[in-house]
Amino acid sequence: LTLHGVLNALVFTTFFITGFLTLTTIYGLKRPLKYPVLNQVGFWTMVVGLVMAAVPILLNQASVLYTFYPPLKANGFFYLGLTLVVVGSWIEGYGFIFTWRDWRKENPGTRTPLMTFGGLITMVMWQLATLGVAVEILTMLLPWAFGWIDGTDPQLARTYFWFTGHPLVYFWLLPAYVSWYAMLPKLAGGKLFSDSLARIAFWLFLLLSVPLGFHHQFVDPGVPAGWKYIHAVLTYSVFFPSMLTAFTVIASLERAGRARGGKGLLGWIPKLPWSNPAVSGQLLAGILFFFGGIGGLTNASYNINLVIHNTAWVSGHFHLTVASAVALSFMAISYWLVPYLRGKKLWSRKWAVIQTWLWFVGMLIFSNAMHVLGLLGAPRRTPLGEAPYIPEEWSGHLLRTSIGGAILMVSAYMFIYNIARTWWSKKLDAGPGEETEIPVAESVHPAQETPAKLDWWTPWLVGTIALVLVAYGPQLIEQISNIDLSSPGVMP
Repeated sequence: LTLHGVLNALVFTTFFITGFLTLTTIYGLKRPLKYPVLNQVGFWTMVVGLVMAAVPILLNQASVLYTFYPPLKANGFFYLGLTLVVVGSWIEGYGFIFTWRDWRKENPGTRTPLMTFGGLITMVMWQLATLGVAVEILTMLLPWAFGWIDGTDPQLARTYFWFTGHPLVYFWLLPAYVSWYAMLPKLAGGKLFSDSLARIAFWLFLLLSVPLGFHHQFVDPGVPAGWKYIHAVLTYSVFFPSMLTAFTVIASLERAGRARGGKGLLGWIPKLPWSNPAVSGQLLAGILFFFGGIGGLTNASYNINLVIHNTAWVSGHFHLTVASAVALSFMAISYWLVPYLRGKKLWSRKWAVIQTWLWFVGMLIFSNAMHVLGLLGAPRRTPLGEAPYIPEEWSGHLLRTSIGGAILMVSAYMFIYNIARTWWSKKLDAGPGEETEIPVAESVHPAQETPAKLDWWTPWLVGTIALVLVAYGPQLIEQISNIDLSSPGVMP
């Protein structure tokens, strides 16, 4: 489970995102990276960190899950490896920012291309959000793991972790949103409904995605109820840019469907190019994310959260987010990205479409069973197959979880096989501009008509930092001033 969580939620996402945003920076700004060596250093720093973290996991010296809560204790190189993965992603972000600054000097008054704009906000948010886990590892977990201090403060460690842990969700999601806004309408045969709404949504994600981690700590006695309430309200607030995204993307797709001959209230939906796996994958990811978003409101609701906290419900929820909205979108993006990189046709579009539908069906079965198990009280992070206390009413849902998981595994291997055949094929060269085009959606109204203030960083950055200080500052001061490094470690 640790291997699954760390390599999927932390490593796969970070590597794909930094690679994809490298593309959106270079292609959006129509210029090479200012310091390509810097970005290469960032990449290899991440690779070294990946190996350094993976080896202790494979040796069963870091079975602490991707949340790595103390007093669960891992080999020190696990923490050091994850630190290097984060530092490498920081370096990648610096490379994007330096490239954009040069472009801005040469293009004053020009709106930043949306695909680049969304990528920059993603990396700036990530630089801020990862301060929590960086402080946790550098000041507490690394010294503890290497024997320089005797114990940890689990309450403070959890607060540091969730400072990063929930913004991590938006680090996953925002690159998918970049594709949904800036590329999917083009793939569907239409235009972006509103460049302005897209930029407002990205700014609101920057402003609101960090100061809401206490909704993960509703049952922690060391966090006062008032602060939990504030973070619950902020969690509800971040739902607003998600709804803006849903409205804008669906409006863009409706225009595309109607341009392709769709009639009536919903007649535009079947007219979308479902036979294109880059489209079907992202459309199905969006449908699954709709249910994940509703479940997120349940997680943020204090009274209801007490019912489903640390149950299988939570696992069902984030499989609809990172494993669906994110992973399925990244697979769909790969169906045009890899042919673009290789200059080849996709090995099998039919297999790719089937693969996206298999993921959709498998995840519906899997996540629904997990949600129901959570409502019935089944715990998460538990090998239920070995537990002696399984109620009979859980059995059918556990079976459905297994069936859904098996379908997902088949889908994953279909994806890997298709991409591998495409990458190494010597016979599938694409015609010019046919399979190897980067889809860039035009806006219904030109981007230059977007208000200049929506391309102005200062007020949004100041507001973001101020809100983080208000939401976290007093509690961090209190917890740090009362720090108690007395909890000994246990290595599972």
